[in-house]
Amino acid sequence: MSRRDIGQAAARSPRKDRAGRVGLVGAGAVVAIEALWLVLGLPAGALVGDLGAITVAGWAGVACVGAARRQPVPLRRFWLLLAATMALSLAGRALWTSQRLLGEGLPHLLPIGLIFAASLLTGTGALFCWVTAPRTTVGRLRTLLDGVIVGLALIPIGWLLTFRYLMMTDSDEPLRTAGLLHPMFDLMQLTILIAVIGPGRPAGRPMALLGVSLTVRAIADSVYVSLVVAGTYQPGTPFDVLWPLSYLLIMVATRMPPPYDDSAEEAVDAPLPPWWRVVLPYLPVGGAIAATMLARDASGHTPLPVFLAMMALLATLALRQGLAANENLRLVARLRQLAYVDQLTGLPNRLAFIRRLRGALRGANRVAVLLLDLDGFKQVNDRFGHTTGDTLLSGLSRRMRRAVGDDAMIARIGGDEFAVLVTGGRPAMPERLAERLLAALQPSPGEELVGVHPSASIGIAEYGPQHLSHTDLLRDADIAMYAAKAAGKSAYRRSTQALRESAVSRAELIADLRRAVDEEQLHLEFQPIVDLATGVVRSAEALVRWRHPRLGLLSPARFLPLAEETGLILPIDRWVIHEACRAAATWQDRGPSATVAVNIAAAHLRRPDLIATVTEATAGAGLAPRALTLELTESALIEGSDAVLDRLGQLRELGIRIAIDDFGTGYSSLSYLHRIPATELKIDRSFVARISEDTRAYATVEMVNRLAGAFDLGVVAEGVETERQHDAVAAIGCLQGQGYRYGRPTALAELRGVLAKSAPSRVTDVPESGLTLT
Repeated sequence: MSRRDIGQAAARSPRKDRAGRVGLVGAGAVVAIEALWLVLGLPAGALVGDLGAITVAGWAGVACVGAARRQPVPLRRFWLLLAATMALSLAGRALWTSQRLLGEGLPHLLPIGLIFAASLLTGTGALFCWVTAPRTTVGRLRTLLDGVIVGLALIPIGWLLTFRYLMMTDSDEPLRTAGLLHPMFDLMQLTILIAVIGPGRPAGRPMALLGVSLTVRAIADSVYVSLVVAGTYQPGTPFDVLWPLSYLLIMVATRMPPPYDDSAEEAVDAPLPPWWRVVLPYLPVGGAIAATMLARDASGHTPLPVFLAMMALLATLALRQGLAANENLRLVARLRQLAYVDQLTGLPNRLAFIRRLRGALRGANRVAVLLLDLDGFKQVNDRFGHTTGDTLLSGLSRRMRRAVGDDAMIARIGGDEFAVLVTGGRPAMPERLAERLLAALQPSPGEELVGVHPSASIGIAEYGPQHLSHTDLLRDADIAMYAAKAAGKSAYRRSTQALRESAVSRAELIADLRRAVDEEQLHLEFQPIVDLATGVVRSAEALVRWRHPRLGLLSPARFLPLAEETGLILPIDRWVIHEACRAAATWQDRGPSATVAVNIAAAHLRRPDLIATVTEATAGAGLAPRALTLELTESALIEGSDAVLDRLGQLRELGIRIAIDDFGTGYSSLSYLHRIPATELKIDRSFVARISEDTRAYATVEMVNRLAGAFDLGVVAEGVETERQHDAVAAIGCLQGQGYRYGRPTALAELRGVLAKSAPSRVTDVPESGLTLT
């Protein structure tokens, strides 16, 4: 039931609503008067009880008709069937009363039995019209069988407890015997009601009151049966008020608001039912078996009613289990589909692809695999959201399915990763498929303007003697795919021996890098940063080197990109910070004002423990915070969040210096200079290298120097290698320089010697070969 339907139901005529309230109050008054009358034992109690039941049943039927008109369309059939049930109850009770008044004893007539059977059918039909009832024929039949199982299982139990005490003359009155089965039918309906509500569904107060009504009626019928069997039933006793009370509860249910069911608006998996609800229909079966054994007479014969009930129970259980077996088969088929089909694109998933691939490798045909990865798809999700990304992915998968056709099998094996299995065919077949796939993914003119159409990189690998299993084949296709990405994307590459060797070497280097820190294979070299006016060494940049046990000395360009990709840059950065601080502490006696600069990766900048790492390193080395400079690239600073900027602000408050490295090559912007608490700019070497020949490079360095002055920032010119470059940056007014012109990266001992020589304040010469200070 939607919120709109509920709102419409609440907006019905106030006059009709007032009439309904008056009817409910009137019915309640009738039940109360009847109860008081019967408890006090006033005259004509039997007639009062019958008239009260007839009156409340009629009122309940009218209330159900009103609810059918007042409440939303999906519930109208439910209330109309309940109205018919109340009308049948009224008719049956009226016929019962008239026959009792005209005859002697309790009337058990065929018309009364037929009316009761009709009311049982309409009441059960109403339950199946509730909003949470099963919608399929199989589901409804299953629920009905659960109720029948309970009813049939109660016959042997009822025989053992009640029916076997009937007089032999009573057995000749089948209508009377059938009338004693009313409690069984009540419990059948109650079982169906519980099954209809279902786990985790909005049963609503109307259904809860209907359940209470059925329970009250089952109690009334059970008391009636027990008194009839004992021969002590007399109309007009206080328990007779239970029948009109059950009708009154139905009237109250008509006044309750309908439940809100959003199952039609959102596809939500129904929760699993609790164990007791699953076994509920089968609980009486054990009692029926025990009752059947106890009901046997001395000669070992089972009473005919019990025998027939057990035969019917076995047949019903067999039919119920047949439905369960059929549902299990359907569930297995559904699970198989879920296990082997991607739910978003409808393509086979990774599990299905691996299964087909392994089967193809056992054959004699040629096998090739194409791995396709969408380039830039993450940016689509980040910019437009995952819903747009899913829509785009579904459309692209349909294009790729059409491009592949019947020539191969295409599967989605990851978020934006697909695989194509090619078997047999001519040698050029995989390449032709790759070209068709790339052509299918080309954006149409309209899509180019939207800017949400990614390209793709494809890797091709063909099964051969070098592959031991399907995992080796997929590995090679993956290697080729990343080679296609490195080649500029929107391309394909075939796996070759050179690519495999390169990938193996890369993996081995990563594995060795994981051990480098622990095994002390890393060491630091220091490149001096000098005062251009005096030649005095003002600072030194710590540069990490890797002394590989097999490959020798490796430069940072060889292993730092791998460290950033794998996350190993974090332990390396920590080690560099600690070692650089300890080294700077050793040269404070020779260069008290000289600082040390350390490069920090963007990943480390985003970590909240950066401040703890820096303070621990300076305090452990006994180094003043002002003697440490953290060098950060422009891109790392621009991509940083407000939390990163706050972290940098805390570092500046501690006295740590902040340098923007390679300035001019990233997102150079005046706006972020206002936000970042930097202390100096390091002009990138690409500008300094052209400064003596390129007027634009000269102007750029001059502009950066003026900009730094305006922001009260120091300037370091990087990559100064020649005398002309030195003269140019000095003429511009840069305060400090760094490069081979002043000294190459060197060990700590040599740097300490340079610091000792640079103590005098006058520079006599600064030759290209290095520093000569007096």
